[in-house]
Formats: sequence, structure tokens, C-alpha cells
Amino acid sequence: MRLLLLFIVLTLTGHLFSQRKMEWGIEYRQKIGFLAAHRGVMGHLPRNQALAGELTWFVNTKGRKQWHAPSSYPTYGVTGFFGSVGNNEILGRFGGAYGFIEFPFIDSKHYQFSGKIGSGLGYTAKVFDQETNPKNVAMSTHVNAMICIGLKSQFLFRRNKFTLGLDMTHFSNGATKVPNLGVNLPYISIGYGRVIQKAEKDTFLLQNTVPFKKWLFGMTAIGSVKEIFPTNRKKYPVFALSTHFRYFSRPKVGFEAAFDIISKQAIMGYKPEISKTQWDILQMGAYMGYLLPLDRLHFVLGMGMYIKDKYQPEDFMYHRVGMRYYFKNGLNAQVVLKSHWARADYAEWGLGYTFNFKKR
Repeated sequence: MRLLLLFIVLTLTGHLFSQRKMEWGIEYRQKIGFLAAHRGVMGHLPRNQALAGELTWFVNTKGRKQWHAPSSYPTYGVTGFFGSVGNNEILGRFGGAYGFIEFPFIDSKHYQFSGKIGSGLGYTAKVFDQETNPKNVAMSTHVNAMICIGLKSQFLFRRNKFTLGLDMTHFSNGATKVPNLGVNLPYISIGYGRVIQKAEKDTFLLQNTVPFKKWLFGMTAIGSVKEIFPTNRKKYPVFALSTHFRYFSRPKVGFEAAFDIISKQAIMGYKPEISKTQWDILQMGAYMGYLLPLDRLHFVLGMGMYIKDKYQPEDFMYHRVGMRYYFKNGLNAQVVLKSHWARADYAEWGLGYTFNFKKR
């Protein structure tokens, strides 16, 4: 999980230093919500309202890069989070930080309505323990991935803005340790922000790094770890190889098709009474995904289907959501969550290469 924080920091740093004069500011939001018990075994956890505060440093894009204008000049930045999740006795209080980007859907002089996506790391002091905290079936690690998806209305007056928001905040460890049901927190928020440094629209464009209307062929090597029930603290390695084709038709639209070969050693523990070979547990899948390119940072969302899965320990379909960063030499690094609908399978830490990459 510390690698996830480093990945986000390096990505944001690259964006920040690519700007000349930035328009930036700070914002505070007060949030109130509740713990959504998305599994029956979590019915005992919601006890109180979830109260939290967020302090944000934001940057308003001004058009220097070619993806700014087609994306309606989004805002990005870093948010610090601290608050309760609805049960301080069992789950404790949470703190965290995440990088985010907001895309405007409606943008006028005095009003803006936008959608937000962010990811980072969260921390809680109270986790599952068979003797001291057995009722905490949601969290088993102190450090967890943090994801925030939401909508926000902003009322703008010169450098000031007043905000109303609705978001879903999620904490989990991606099945690196069980139990890992995670916590889902619907919040509503009210806030105030102020632009500290103003900047005008920029007419100098940096060249886009995405080659449009060209098929790109590459491969990605993936590694991870996974635990399964019972909670015996045994971690199983995961190895995978993904062969993919990618195509970008417009500044905001990309697609990929992939063939996945997955060796998930945790399958050895699903039916231990059955003797298995490495070929038996090998999974193969066909995958399709949508890509949102923001210069070198790409968001990933897609779905696949197993075409070889002898023991079928989970559903026959799988999903991916995450991000990739593309370097100048054709290499790319990714942090992607692989799941089966709402159940995390494992986090995919990947390093890929595009074979027909041409330096631009």
C-alpha cells in the first residue's frame, strides 16, 4: 500500500511541475454520513453517524496541455481526511490522504457542477483480532487503500467558492489480508474554498503524449499477494501476464482488449482435499476496458470473462478499476484493483511495455 501512495505522489508531482503559473487554492469540507452494511455479517457495525473533515489543496487547469480543454478544464489536487466511520469502538477513527481529479459537467461564471474520482491511503488503529477485536469483520490491516467517488456543486464568487457535495468513500486492503469486507461510507458535505493564486487561460500547448487512431500492442507483467479464509495469515502469491491491444479514438476516449494468463496460488487452498497441479489452477481470461487518458496518467475501467477456470473459486466474470502511468520510453506502471463485482480479488501491481511505441 505504501507503493500506491508513492505512485500517486509521483504522478501529481509530474503534473504540478509541468505547469508554469498555476491557479491554486485551499478548501475545507465538513462531512456527515453513515456506514453502509453491504453484507449481512456487518449488520452489527453501524452504530453512530459518520462525521469527517477534509482539507484540500487544489489546482485549476488552464489549458497548457491538450487534454485540459476537451476535459472542460478539470481541477486536481490532494485531500487530507480525518473522521469517524460510524463505530469508534470496533472500527476506530480513520485518517488518510488521496489524490483526486474533478471533471466539470456544468461550468458557468458563478456555478459549477462536477464529478470527482480519487484514490490514496487510509489508516485506522483498530483492526480485526481473534481475541481482542473479533467483531471487526471489515478491516484486518492498519493501512488500506482509500477510494472516493462523488458529485459536487460549487457556487463561485470571485476567488471564493461555497460547495455542496455527495460522495462514496471506501477503505479496504484489496484482499491482501482477511477479513476484508471493507467499509463503504456515503457522505454529504458542505464546504468553503478560496483561490490563493489566480492565473489566466494558457494558449501555449504541450504536445499530447497519446498517439490517436493507432493500434498499440504490448504486454504487462503483474504480481500481487492474496489471503483466503480461514484467517490463517498465509499469503499466496499471484503472477499474471496480460497481452493487450489499445486504441485511442479521441482525447477522452480509449479502449483496450487483452488476453490474461493468471497463476493465483490461493486456488490451491480453496479445495485442499483435491490434488491440483499448476496447470489445473491456471486461469485464462478475455478482457475489454475503457481508458481515460490524461496526458501520461490513464484511468482504467473494464470487465473480463474467464475462458479457463477449472475450479471456479469466484464468479465467471472479473472487473478492473485503477490507473496507469506511461513513461517516455514505452514503459508503463499500473496499480489496478481486480475484483468480482463488489468483492476484491487482489491489487494488480504491473509493469508493461508497448512494443510499437514511438517517442514523440
